[in-house]
Amino acid sequence: MNFVDKHYTNTLEIKQSKFIAHLVPHAIYEQTLQKLKQSHPKARHFVTAYRYLNEFNQIVEHSSDDGEPKGTSGKPTLMVLQGADVINSAIITVRYFGGTKLGTGGLVRAYSDATNLVLESANLKEYKEEIFKTISFEYTNLRKVEYECLRCGVDIVQKVFSDKTLYKLKSDENSMKEFLSKLDRLVSQE
Repeated sequence: MNFVDKHYTNTLEIKQSKFIAHLVPHAIYEQTLQKLKQSHPKARHFVTAYRYLNEFNQIVEHSSDDGEPKGTSGKPTLMVLQGADVINSAIITVRYFGGTKLGTGGLVRAYSDATNLVLESANLKEYKEEIFKTISFEYTNLRKVEYECLRCGVDIVQKVFSDKTLYKLKSDENSMKEFLSKLDRLVSQE
């Protein structure tokens, strides 16, 4: 499975109609949609599709035709995301009508092609399931712990400083194992 970690865009023009596809991380989907609606007030349609993993590791999917004929835009966009095995990402395609009707087959092709175009230009990252761990350690070892976090690709989600220092960490399983083995004697798991 793959995902994107930043905003990508690409434009397809067919018979004077413009299809501006935006590929974004699912976390910023809502705010990006609102910004696009504000910055493109003359656009006819804002077709959307997204896929993300919920807290139970299930894929949640949704698509919207936004006024286009039923099944001609949102569903084909979602199918391209499924075919590319993209998760935790969303596509918003802004359409400017050019005056010539494309027909149902033409719309399906146009939205699919616009989605493929933006996917090709994106730098897709491989998704790895993440785990969380809480560790405690002496404050004097803070620099060493933070250095190894950076080196092993472990994200620090939360820091708590009291009599002992507590860090909540997040990473894929292999990176976490490597990190914990490097600091075996300096940290304890909570």
